[in-house]
Amino acid sequence: MPAPRPRSLITGASSGIGRAFCHRLADRGHDLVLTARRTQRLEALAIVLRERSGIEVTVLPFDLADPATPRLLCDALASQGVQIDWLVNNAGYGVPGTFAENDWHTHAEFLQVLLTAPTELAWRLLPGMRERGYGRIINIASLAGLVPAPPGHTLYAASKSYLIRFSQSLALENRASGVHVCALCPGFTWSEFHDVTGTRDKMDRLPGFMWLSADEVARQGIEAVERGDAMHVPGRVNRTIKALIQLMPDRLALALSARQAKRYRNTKL
Repeated sequence: MPAPRPRSLITGASSGIGRAFCHRLADRGHDLVLTARRTQRLEALAIVLRERSGIEVTVLPFDLADPATPRLLCDALASQGVQIDWLVNNAGYGVPGTFAENDWHTHAEFLQVLLTAPTELAWRLLPGMRERGYGRIINIASLAGLVPAPPGHTLYAASKSYLIRFSQSLALENRASGVHVCALCPGFTWSEFHDVTGTRDKMDRLPGFMWLSADEVARQGIEAVERGDAMHVPGRVNRTIKALIQLMPDRLALALSARQAKRYRNTKL
């Protein structure tokens, strides 16, 4: 069983879905460890969470693009005697443009943040969860990992597809140990994501029914991992898209994905 006050580690906690998870888990009485690059935002969020929920909040600013970060982060937790019951691997971003347009350093940092860091954090924290007989790991994937990948942002859908398959295997491996693992696969979500990738103008043209709030995504993610779901797609529209794509011939689905990408991706194709 978890401690009276479970402790959650949220990566990419300073904004968007990560920030929403902080508020949702604080409301459940969790103590929190927040990590992201933007120290001032983390400190400001920590103050709000402490005052509102009366929980303990630890701020550990780290850049997950550094390959040493997962080890250093877990070493910092161990040095403070902090155990993690919930891990929310949320940190992520998109790289605009096509694969050949960007240099390898850009791709390497992306792969470190989106693939290697969440995998290593799970590997480092999982043994403690198994030993205590309780743990929750939520990997923030995407609907993009379940549908044909469009041109542009080339590694994004591939990385999310990896997180989905990784989560499913990890869930099956640890089901009997009291550790639940879930890949959360949101579609379009209101956050800063599209501002950073420079696609906000295109995204604002999409109909409102296609969007979910970050808070709703976090709520459904928490409920899904508690149920023991290895994967969850929040939102009826997103689940419908997933189902329809799976019924289409591959060639048709890929052509449709390429055509629709022009509505929300910046590419020269």
